[in-house]
Amino acid sequence: MNPVSLQAHLREIGVPPQRGKASAIRQLVLQAPAPVIAKALGYHDETATRLVTDAGGTWSRYAPGDHNR
Repeated sequence: MNPVSLQAHLREIGVPPQRGKASAIRQLVLQAPAPVIAKALGYHDETATRLVTDAGGTWSRYAPGDHNR
């Protein structure tokens, strides 16, 4: 199934796909640091940070980067 056909199926059953996507991302940024979500989903760090702020998240003290040193 590709994104276009999935979107069509969601619309047929009355689910607005964009709202579902936004809700899912907001829930993710509440559960994990924004930089982690940004990297996993291909979002820019600033976009993910804005999403976590909009959602009321508390990951403000997360230090992104390589912690394997």
